[in-house]
Amino acid sequence: MPAIRYGMDAEAGHKFAVKVLASGFAPRDMSSDDEALGVELWGHRLSNPVGLAAGFDKDGEAIDGLFNLGFSWVEVGSVTPKPQDGNPKPRVFHLPEDSAIINRYGFPSQGHAIVLSRLRSYIATHPPSAVTPSILALNLGKNKSSAPDSTSDFLNGVAKFGPLVDVLVINVSSPNTAGLRALQGRGVLEELLSEVIKARDGLPTRSTDEWKWEKAKIVVKIAPDLSEKEVQDIAEAVTASGVDGVIVSNTTIQRPAELKSINAVETGGLSGPPVKPLTLATLKTLRGFLPSSVPIIGCGGISSGSDAVEYAEAGATLVQLYTSFAYDGVGAPRRVKDEVSATLAARKTTWNEVVKSAAEKFSWKQKNAADLFKDVQEELKSTLDEAGKKVAFGDELVLLKDKVLGAVPVLDVALPSLPAVGDVTTPHTPAPEPPQGKEKTIKDLIKEAEAALGLPSSSS
Repeated sequence: MPAIRYGMDAEAGHKFAVKVLASGFAPRDMSSDDEALGVELWGHRLSNPVGLAAGFDKDGEAIDGLFNLGFSWVEVGSVTPKPQDGNPKPRVFHLPEDSAIINRYGFPSQGHAIVLSRLRSYIATHPPSAVTPSILALNLGKNKSSAPDSTSDFLNGVAKFGPLVDVLVINVSSPNTAGLRALQGRGVLEELLSEVIKARDGLPTRSTDEWKWEKAKIVVKIAPDLSEKEVQDIAEAVTASGVDGVIVSNTTIQRPAELKSINAVETGGLSGPPVKPLTLATLKTLRGFLPSSVPIIGCGGISSGSDAVEYAEAGATLVQLYTSFAYDGVGAPRRVKDEVSATLAARKTTWNEVVKSAAEKFSWKQKNAADLFKDVQEELKSTLDEAGKKVAFGDELVLLKDKVLGAVPVLDVALPSLPAVGDVTTPHTPAPEPPQGKEKTIKDLIKEAEAALGLPSSSS
């Protein structure tokens, strides 16, 4: 594929690579995966943690060829219900100085019917097996012509493809379809994901002698361009709806200052090494808001074994390649896996152990009754301490008032104004202002303090 990249424009090279991998004459990875690369996902073991992200095989043409390269997870799509052309060309741009890509494809898709036919043909020659150490996933997208807040495109996809794949990915984060990222908002996302889970649960139950799971797993793919509050909202929607996992992340609309390529000015989603810091930050934030039972798949700028391990250390269970695969070609998955193996061997650990350690360290944990009681005690103590300070302060003012009234017979002696009493929670009304042009007296100040603290007036 590197030769293709320099000899063709970006989109033509992409399409040619898919055709080669679909032909049956593409290279194969004949090596076995190192045992240390094995990873547990939803109760099943995969041979390695390196998958292929959606966007490469958009219409399910090269599934077999991609698995033959050694990916443990191949994700077809995004697939839209009706065929659509996507955005006008040119819409894919290499940034070679940055090892990056900008695309604004806009979900070009041959539609559900054609992809469904291809999947059925693939399954006929590759019967599903509960022990196959790999996962076939399908990424569901929305048609441009669909209403922005409509859920029907996703629900259609669940009904059609749910019986035929291991995982369905709900794509609400592509920057190239107008209004799509708005579906990441807390309320609308929770509603969408809840409907998707309900549709999935309504599918026929599959035999676990053939399939890994009775029903397809549901995963949502999010953007890297989110605030901490937005990430927390997504975590809450994921937890409330019962979604099985999250992919972090899609491409970014940001343009880091260090980009060198002339194509950096192009509109679209940026992928490759420049997106890695954004994706990692989002992943780390999300991991802290999700329990360890909800796996995160890391995707963004992974081009080496050290990148992959860094994602695992941040809380990812699996990783996905895309841009590095486009740049480095068919040897990319084996190279990354070998580099991961070398890192794990040097540390005398395994991928699963790294993942479990990170999950234990960073995942959200449900507090037990003892911890919750301790939190309540501490909060109550803090509240009472603060209230005690306010009561003591009030008592001191009462004593001060008595001393002043007993010691100063003439109460119209002018004094400089004191700062207002602050942070008092008792109801009060403002004390009357002193006469115009006259400085506040001791009596005025005492009245203000009494009013602020809700004390009986000394004049009553």
